[in-house]
Amino acid sequence: MAIHQWPEQDRPREKLLMHGAQALSDTELLAIFLRTGCVGKSAVDLARDLVHNFKGLRAMLEASQKEFCSHKGLGQATYAQLQAVLEISKRHMAEQLQQSPKINSCAAVKKYLIAQLRSKKTEVFAALFLDTQHQLIQFEILFTGTINSAAIYPREVVKRSLKHNASAVIFAHNHPSGHSKPSQADIAITERLKKALLLLDIKTLDHIIVADNNTYSFAEHGII
Repeated sequence: MAIHQWPEQDRPREKLLMHGAQALSDTELLAIFLRTGCVGKSAVDLARDLVHNFKGLRAMLEASQKEFCSHKGLGQATYAQLQAVLEISKRHMAEQLQQSPKINSCAAVKKYLIAQLRSKKTEVFAALFLDTQHQLIQFEILFTGTINSAAIYPREVVKRSLKHNASAVIFAHNHPSGHSKPSQADIAITERLKKALLLLDIKTLDHIIVADNNTYSFAEHGII
């Protein structure tokens, strides 16, 4: 039976309008995004198959273009739309940080950094550049490395901090291994960066490690 023949309260779009997006299942949300199904399948049927085949939404959202488009009912246009939605979500969180009076919520920063870094397959080192009121000026990935390391150059960090006219920074990097505890090298480079920036009166507020959905805050553990 086609979706338009379903009772109104069971149709994903109408259900969302009546009860809000949080009331929908993963399958229903995906069906709204897909809009149409394929031969012999409604959008809900197709969405259910995709959630099953990918074993969840996250794997589908993080799939490569080739892997995504290899599934029946999906193509480059849908892949492009999905990537646009993901980028809109990230920018929305960035604007929330920028529009707050100042960054004083470690939880909000962690949520933003998880969205930015958890799907990276190699280690990257990034920074949140902040103004005198600790409002976000810019988030920037500074260095990209291998699966377990990224070379970090204090001179380049200083140059980017001056370019953004930052008064404070929050560093971040990911651990693709899934272990959030910092290494001695992580602690050592953080101390070097902190000292280099302090000479320019730029404060290092925190260094957050992202390991999948887990995080480790140097500030919360008293090592910065």
